[in-house]
Amino acid sequence: MTGTLYFSRNPNPRLAVAVARHLQAPVTFEFAEPLAPGQADRYRHLNPSLRLPILAEGGDSLWEADAIACRLSHQQGSDFWRTGPDQPDMVRWISWARDHFMRACDMVHFERGTKKRYGLGPLDEGVLSQGLALFRDSAAVLEARLSQRPWLLASGLSHADFRMATFLPFNDVAKLPLSDYPAVAAWHQRLMALPAWADPFAGLTAPELPPVPA
Repeated sequence: MTGTLYFSRNPNPRLAVAVARHLQAPVTFEFAEPLAPGQADRYRHLNPSLRLPILAEGGDSLWEADAIACRLSHQQGSDFWRTGPDQPDMVRWISWARDHFMRACDMVHFERGTKKRYGLGPLDEGVLSQGLALFRDSAAVLEARLSQRPWLLASGLSHADFRMATFLPFNDVAKLPLSDYPAVAAWHQRLMALPAWADPFAGLTAPELPPVPA
């Protein structure tokens, strides 16, 4: 079944597009702005929260990037979303990312990037410090793991890697100290060597995010 993947260039929609491209899923990509003036009614029936990404197919819709990754992997018969003995380990890292590494990256990126990009107020030094402290703690955990293997799972690349790295393509703005963690930095470079991860929007109509003022 061919669906439509509604996306933007923000981190979680970018993740969903990268997964679809990596899996070569037969979806139609459509740039969307549900929160733009006059656009809400067009998307509310697909996702009441008006958040992206959204996968619409067969009169139904699925939102949340991880759920979409799961659906597309199953549809493509891929083990990118593990279903066998490795599934608990994959889910462990996806769950851990949300409260630790990915959360840290999000906190720092929001303060150093998103606030400036959209004029959302001054940088909060307290929140930034908390984010950097959480980054250091969680990056140390990843450093230990990735020093032993190229990907988070012993069996190879999985959605856990994509999910964990969601904010790293935006590190030109966040300026997280990846170089302090050589195994994490090398893992990031391995991901960036994958075309679907490095440039998921290649060939798509996808306006650039507003620039971040200096």
